[in-house]
Amino acid sequence: MLVIRSALFNLCFMILTPLFSLLVILFRPFGFSASWLWARMWSQTIFMLLRLLCGIRIIIEGKEHLPDHACVVVAKHQSAAETVAMPILVPPYTWVLKRELFNIPFFGWALALLGTIGIRRGSPREAIKQVMQDGSAMLNQGRWVVIFPEGTRSSVGTTGNYQPGGAILAQKAKAGILPLAHNAGALWPKRGFIKKPGTITFRFLPYIPAEEVSSIKRSELMTQLEADIEAATRQLGG
Repeated sequence: MLVIRSALFNLCFMILTPLFSLLVILFRPFGFSASWLWARMWSQTIFMLLRLLCGIRIIIEGKEHLPDHACVVVAKHQSAAETVAMPILVPPYTWVLKRELFNIPFFGWALALLGTIGIRRGSPREAIKQVMQDGSAMLNQGRWVVIFPEGTRSSVGTTGNYQPGGAILAQKAKAGILPLAHNAGALWPKRGFIKKPGTITFRFLPYIPAEEVSSIKRSELMTQLEADIEAATRQLGG
């Protein structure tokens, strides 16, 4: 039964994602807000289906930590679920993702049109320069910036190699940092076909204001972020 329910969800996901991506593309000429509406609806629809078909619910903890201004979100990355959920977790934002994703028909094109920062992993210096330039511009426009410091999804119970891009951007742009932990990989595994019933908890950790970000050595800031995010992720079962 679990296989059938997961198969139905995966089929719906593969059909709806290009459809909503097309709507994002078609409405882009009417402004960012028009396209963003469809991005949020995609996220809400996918999680509605995830609940109905797979018995997976979501809980969002730590909403009180969200600041009233744009900041850098540094998030754990272990599932596709956090990517899908992000439009309903934080205000309008831009992602920092690998540029190859832009090649995915419809979905990748929609990402590009929404101003996603696509970096080339093979050129670290160029990538950091692009994140600094484009990320700072987005923050100045009031758009949040979401970064997965591990770069790629890690398996449950493991820690990826945390990269300092988010900390560098926050310090250069004089922005705050909002850490995000979750247990999504335990129910929607990395490259996993089966979706296990249960509750995905997204937990925002205490916000680090710009003044504190700027006053801490980058290495110490990254050590703190990794320790806090990983500890919360393990506590949640991820």
